[in-house]
Amino acid sequence: MSIKGKAFIVGAYEHPDRVIPDRSTAQVHAEITSGALADAGLKLDDIDGFFCTGGVGMVPVAMAEYLGLNKLAYLDGTMVGGSSPVYQIGHAAAAIATGKCTVALVTLANRPRSEQQARSVNTSPESSFELVYGSSTLGMYALAAQRHMYEYGTTSEQLAWVKVAFSEHAQYNPHALLRKPVTVEDVLNSPMLSDPLHRLDSCVVTDGGGAVIVASPEVARQSPRPRVKIMGQGEAPKHTNNGHIDLTYTGARWSGPRAFAEAGVTPGDIDYASIYDSFTITVVETLEDLGFCEKGKGGQFVQDGGLRARGGKLPVNTDGGGLCNNHPGMGGMMKILEGVRQVRGEAQPEVQVPDCNLVLVHGTGGSLGTRMASATLILGTEDA
Repeated sequence: MSIKGKAFIVGAYEHPDRVIPDRSTAQVHAEITSGALADAGLKLDDIDGFFCTGGVGMVPVAMAEYLGLNKLAYLDGTMVGGSSPVYQIGHAAAAIATGKCTVALVTLANRPRSEQQARSVNTSPESSFELVYGSSTLGMYALAAQRHMYEYGTTSEQLAWVKVAFSEHAQYNPHALLRKPVTVEDVLNSPMLSDPLHRLDSCVVTDGGGAVIVASPEVARQSPRPRVKIMGQGEAPKHTNNGHIDLTYTGARWSGPRAFAEAGVTPGDIDYASIYDSFTITVVETLEDLGFCEKGKGGQFVQDGGLRARGGKLPVNTDGGGLCNNHPGMGGMMKILEGVRQVRGEAQPEVQVPDCNLVLVHGTGGSLGTRMASATLILGTEDA
């Protein structure tokens, strides 16, 4: 069964702060819930489905109690890193389509900048084989970047253009952590962290959170806010294949076609894209795998301002993305929120895409260099 048109996003809210030292993660969940409910014109008692990311332990159950969600019929704590909320939007739409719930709250909150926690004990099966050798997220992405450069001739200058475009967008976002535009030279002259990735090739570290409310068509018709139609969603893991791993592509190779097929659209129909940008290489590979350009041509696609809101081939991450705006350890929710703003026509005026009818949102969890979870979401106007 397709979820196309079976559910709508009727409320959305992004926490305005990027450093939140004086509140708990649970308090951030409460604040973003309140903001999303106010945006949707709904009450807490209207929520009968809850999808939650952020925190340690049996989070969805504990957070449901903390928030006072007393009428839940559906609960989901899918945890696949930064892509979790993009997975959960699809799950929420499916639950609504099958009558499991009618109004779903999807939240993400995290405070890595303030907490600065030591890495928790990892009990997943790869830990005793990989982590003991000192592998890191940064190092794994650098491996992917090196391989892409070797295979396709991608350059550091081309990667830098991703940061340049997003920094130009971020200057118009009053909440972005980094609002100063940078040049290609600024990126290349920033400290090398793991060859070939520089400091400015890497995402920011923030506290933050966001929430959306997904509702049935019947509830959505009563909403005072512009309704954002959920057109299609696809998801897919990519793992190391017992060591036979190709570092030049992502799980978007599979999640993208599934989302496009369900929505009944093509990459050429997309007006705006929110692409997960943990590092600049993440964007280049993902754009290729989603079909916006030929495999190996991602560097050429993004260079010379290809991702700019004005004059670019494809407007991407007009809020500044994880590279400049907001990345609380897991950035998928922020990608959804800017997608919603673009469809509603509520992005910052300088970066609002004219006649934005179709939006793609893509989340990545895990690492390009090892294993990941990818999710692609297509959103549209009510008439799309």
